[in-house]
Amino acid sequence: MPLKDQKPLGKLISFEGSEGSGKSTQIAHLAERLQKAKRDVISTREPGGTEIGEQIRNIIVHNSKGDEMCAETELLLFAAARAQLVREVIAPALLRGAFVLSDRFLDSSTVYQGIGRNLAMGPVNQINRFAVGNVMPDLTIVIDVPTSVSLARIRQRASDLPDRMERENIDFYEKVRAGYLVLAKGLPERFVVIDGTKREDMIAKLVWSAVQERLMKTAKPARKPAKRTTVKA
Repeated sequence: MPLKDQKPLGKLISFEGSEGSGKSTQIAHLAERLQKAKRDVISTREPGGTEIGEQIRNIIVHNSKGDEMCAETELLLFAAARAQLVREVIAPALLRGAFVLSDRFLDSSTVYQGIGRNLAMGPVNQINRFAVGNVMPDLTIVIDVPTSVSLARIRQRASDLPDRMERENIDFYEKVRAGYLVLAKGLPERFVVIDGTKREDMIAKLVWSAVQERLMKTAKPARKPAKRTTVKA
């Protein structure tokens, strides 16, 4: 079960992909479709989604000494933000029956810090699971784009200086893209890979189709949260 002691009524959908893949845009489209289907929807992001998480995000992405951050520190900061997000936002929402749409989740650490930063996968996986407890995505959608497209989109949208993650070189992003595709191939029951070079509306249709096929038939309607809810993540 994704949560100890209590069976969640909701579904967790994580969106993954390289920088500039279009995850945020597709999360907004899916949230709108789910709301029209009368579903309770929560959208969040990593790192962030809580006050503590947003402060950690600022350290990871915008700290003036960020380029000196070692890979181990980066991994642990992501995990800390994720642990807070799971317990403060995601787990309670799942218990009441909401669809939670997360812009990144633990697979980002597997790919970015494990594969991209060359950290040993054993410790990365242990830290990931410690952070999330038993809360795992019911569906993970990878918006896949070639690295050249990803970097071009990053440059196009960067009105100011690119942030720390956006400043990585092409070799790093090649490893990130390949890492996601390997994960998806190994876990087809959870992952769906969608071509991010298609038209925005076509990608949205493919995302919606995957959600309907895999989750909508089994998802239960949301219920009002109890006055007091104890969540063990």
